[in-house]
Amino acid sequence: MKSKKFWIWKNQVENKNETRVLSINGTIAEDSWFDDDVTPKLFKDELFSANGDVVIWLNSPGGDCIAASQIYSMLMDYKGDVTVKIDGIAASAASVIAMAGTTVLLAPTALMMIHNPMTVAFGNHEDMKKTIDMLAQVKESIINAYEIKTNLPRSKLSNLMDSETWMNANKAIELGFADRLLEDSKKALVEDSYSYSGKAVQSILLNKITNKYKQASREEEITGTPVNDLEKRLNLIKP
Repeated sequence: MKSKKFWIWKNQVENKNETRVLSINGTIAEDSWFDDDVTPKLFKDELFSANGDVVIWLNSPGGDCIAASQIYSMLMDYKGDVTVKIDGIAASAASVIAMAGTTVLLAPTALMMIHNPMTVAFGNHEDMKKTIDMLAQVKESIINAYEIKTNLPRSKLSNLMDSETWMNANKAIELGFADRLLEDSKKALVEDSYSYSGKAVQSILLNKITNKYKQASREEEITGTPVNDLEKRLNLIKP
């Protein structure tokens, strides 16, 4: 039987110094969050079964807002740092889960989308009124999560949801829904290494020049620029 879980742990570690990796991919609780085999309790048991920081790779078009709310609450209650890395899309209910991240990173090509909650209703006009009131309360609860992360005014967040706002990575960062871009660690490592090496070589070369003239000044008198003046000039161009 195919698993109905919409999450999978890439690794589970006991050591607090090691990072745990969780993947949330696809629709959130498409039809199984309240089934016997996939429940909020199962997700919570797995989350709190180990210690250490957690990295969540998130790619989801959304889904059940109640399931997203429970996951959000569990992640907020988790003691370790939670880094959310959005590599595809975090839309609708998935954007709520993203708000639980201590740090939220978006790939340069990733998207985030927020909108008003939706449902299907059946009944008379009184039933419709109750449904409208319910959706209004659900919206306010979602705004709570957005407000905590972004510090934007509730009125602005409400307008963004009314408009079904799509955000690329830069826009999400600008509005406070994300913290920074997901960078290529390999490229950063190469650039840092090159920068360090260049400064190190430059320092070594300048030190050799200075030491050479110091040694020469001890062996014989040097005409022209005094050694002390030369050393000061060299220090000015050191990195």
